[in-house]
Amino acid sequence: MNRLPHQERSLVLLKPDTLQRSLVGEVIARFERVGLKLSAMKMVMATEEQLFAHYNKDDAWFLRKGEGVVKDMEANNMKVEKEPIEYGKDIIRNLARYMMAAPVVAIVIEGNQAVAVVSKLVGGTEPATSDVGTIRGDYTVDSYSHATVENRGVRNLVHQSESPEEAEREIKLWFKDEEIMNYATAQERIMYDVNFDSVKE
Repeated sequence: MNRLPHQERSLVLLKPDTLQRSLVGEVIARFERVGLKLSAMKMVMATEEQLFAHYNKDDAWFLRKGEGVVKDMEANNMKVEKEPIEYGKDIIRNLARYMMAAPVVAIVIEGNQAVAVVSKLVGGTEPATSDVGTIRGDYTVDSYSHATVENRGVRNLVHQSESPEEAEREIKLWFKDEEIMNYATAQERIMYDVNFDSVKE
């Protein structure tokens, strides 16, 4: 598949809380307004197998996150009954449960430095500390500590790829090649002086 010069792709998942709160259009509009392009989009019921492959975490990540969970539990006078690494693994188990509670909208977003631009628009992982003006900062106030106390995943509306390499790995988990559209938008023609014919197969 040919892509325009300087174009990069990011995977975005609009999580169940985005759908349940009727924020899908509002969130997509944020991406479109800055000139990013939707190359693929579909509604999916995620599977546990797909989600564990998607999050793709190692023991170092589980341990680091688990130590944070233990700290939050101790601060809330909760009994610590497992090793930190197991609490870290519970994060992904809870995320999978949360992500399977309702459909998600999977989107391939394309544009100049798409990964960095999408990350900037979405905001930090924890909504309570995300900047005003970001999707998470504007539309939800959940926090790590609140989620820990309730033993659930953080309701943070959106997943976005953290690097171009991660984006390409994730896209393959959610889309077949033939589901990704290859076209140019009027915005691309203006921003990059692109001829529409240049992106045809």
